[in-house]
Amino acid sequence: MKYIIYLITILITTQLLSQTTYVVDAVSKTPVSFATISFGDGRGTFAGDVGEFTFISSKYKDIDSLYISAIGFKEQAFAAASLPKKIFLAPEASLLSEVIVTAEKKGKYKKKKHKETTHTNYYNCWLPTVESEVAVLFNREDGKSSKIAQLWIPINSEKEYRKKGNMKFSTLFRIQFYKNENGLPGTPVIHRDIVFRVSEQDDEMYELDIDKYQIFIPRDGIFASLQVLGYADKEGKLIQTKKYNEIETPRGIQKVSVTFRPLLPFTSELPSQKTYVRRVFFNDKKWQVFDRTYNEHSALVKTGNVNYGMGALLHIYQE
Repeated sequence: MKYIIYLITILITTQLLSQTTYVVDAVSKTPVSFATISFGDGRGTFAGDVGEFTFISSKYKDIDSLYISAIGFKEQAFAAASLPKKIFLAPEASLLSEVIVTAEKKGKYKKKKHKETTHTNYYNCWLPTVESEVAVLFNREDGKSSKIAQLWIPINSEKEYRKKGNMKFSTLFRIQFYKNENGLPGTPVIHRDIVFRVSEQDDEMYELDIDKYQIFIPRDGIFASLQVLGYADKEGKLIQTKKYNEIETPRGIQKVSVTFRPLLPFTSELPSQKTYVRRVFFNDKKWQVFDRTYNEHSALVKTGNVNYGMGALLHIYQE
């Protein structure tokens, strides 16, 4: 009986300290999928596909403010102690004009493959976290109208290491696109969410068909980015889990971001620098080229593995 009472007490306490909140478009009243939830201390998480996220105050005792944002919407701030059950985000007027709408072309086109570059070396891989986003630049082919029909995404599921033990995982990734502004990812190209799941059954390269999204490359090129959203359940739904660990050190409690499988193979084989990274919850979300100016102590940088070899299949339309 004491054990049952204890369990009931725990359940009631958890319910009182946790709350599921939904992020909604203030105009259309539809869910804002995978909105960014920043805790204002350099940490954060993401909402799910119907805009839901759970904030458990007992897990985030030092958090007093949350910042909710999504591409195409104005950011809003809320006190953690008075978080509403529904958050309505207003569309960002300055971004509405940046929406690229391109009618599907019916003319002839030829296919051109930009080959991916990958490997299975564990030590030359990027360990993705929810705070990191990796972007590569794609240019038009021969200056002609070019559409990205497929992306080939290099991954390393550590197949040789999995033989030694059970390393199952299920991770959600998101693809986003940005205009090329002075050589850096700039204004986002707004479109429907492109989200996919990777498990330990996938290895070396993930083929993603994005033909239906009509992603045409502007004259100055377009950046395609890859971002981890977190682990998913068997149905592919985002699991609301803590995205960083707290480790006790001589300098006090340090917050260390959780890394997610699969790893992302970085390479030294590409002829020029084309990879840019940013930390979503740090440094005002600024993009930086992945070289010594980003982190001179990075093992990848020291070994010259500074590029992510994402590949693509382009449809080149004859004009």
